[in-house]
Amino acid sequence: MKSLKGKAVVFLADGMADEPVEALGGKTPLEAVDTPYMDSIARNGASGTFLTLPEGFPTSSDAANMSVLGYELASFYPGRGPIEATSRGIQLGPDDVAWRCNLVTVENGILRDYSAGHISKERAKAFMDALAAKFNSDKVTFCSGVSYRNLLVLHGAEFSADIDYFKPDSSQDLPVSELRMKAKTPAAQHTVDFVEKLMADAAAFLADHPLNKNGEVPANWIWPWSPGRKPSFPGFSGKYDGRSAAVITAVDVISGIAKCAGMDVIPVEGATGYLDTNYAGKAEAAIKAIENHDFVYVHLEAIDECSHEGNLQHKMQAISDLENKIIKPVMTALAGRDLTFAILPDHPVPLRLRAHTRTPVPVAICGPHIVPDAVRHYSEKDAPKGSLGFMHGEEFVRKVLNIEK
Repeated sequence: MKSLKGKAVVFLADGMADEPVEALGGKTPLEAVDTPYMDSIARNGASGTFLTLPEGFPTSSDAANMSVLGYELASFYPGRGPIEATSRGIQLGPDDVAWRCNLVTVENGILRDYSAGHISKERAKAFMDALAAKFNSDKVTFCSGVSYRNLLVLHGAEFSADIDYFKPDSSQDLPVSELRMKAKTPAAQHTVDFVEKLMADAAAFLADHPLNKNGEVPANWIWPWSPGRKPSFPGFSGKYDGRSAAVITAVDVISGIAKCAGMDVIPVEGATGYLDTNYAGKAEAAIKAIENHDFVYVHLEAIDECSHEGNLQHKMQAISDLENKIIKPVMTALAGRDLTFAILPDHPVPLRLRAHTRTPVPVAICGPHIVPDAVRHYSEKDAPKGSLGFMHGEEFVRKVLNIEK
């Protein structure tokens, strides 16, 4: 088998980092799960931490993954909406403002579920098609996505993206009256008024819709957030000495970043972004992709979803699935080929908070060019003791690809 020296597979465990949990005897979920392959990356390589969510930017996965890939948020962060629009192949005009638009569950004025019960893709599409038929116009377009993750596009120079908003997955069990968006500028108030009226009209429409009368968790509100205009990124290959890159993911936000950066997006049938995802298909895709790409980014969403649910057992199961159904088969299949492997989350989601935090995440990298340090286990507690230190900017990608600045 030919050598893969100079190439790297990165396992991105969305939302895996956590805090010590009393029920686990003071261990984090990562520490409590048996992860010999993650530990082998730390034991045979070097560890450190990475600040993915600096102050001044949303604590969201789009910002965090852009940071991991070395894109400076101050220069390139466009908002979640336009990134996901790019993923869906939606061509944004210069006056368009794209919003991520969750289907959510509201009960008695309380935001109960940011995902409407992890609504199926098929059921979500039926809701979005109904919303489009009712509300689409020369100013409004509803677009279906994957599960609860959908899009709203506003058309016209009258609309602004200068809006402060609440992320629904960080706002569960709070009164919606306390979660209203706010205009950052006087000119943006028109957009706030327009969107809030649209939300109210959509809620009235969904309340009596037949799709919400079948006993399933109701999708009875829309939640637009993270608006922005058409994004523009420098290409990954141009940033990193001509290296080619591929991304394997179930969710639009990551594939959207990849498309903005000129990275290949490799589709996997049955990839859902939850515990029922096609792990074997994602592992097989990674093994194949590294043969003709220099950098393969394998993104796993399920851990993040379970963290937002506050479900300890599900989070531990998702970490175990990543270890045994993705990392183990990929590292086993590619063993002995001089490949670099790395593991990190994009951000923490402590079960206690059920929300993203800015705490730096643990990183471990092993490969032919990496000098091992004394760290023996991959964890939130051990990684800061490693020789990689505190990473930021392009340092992570340059380290895994062995590219000097």
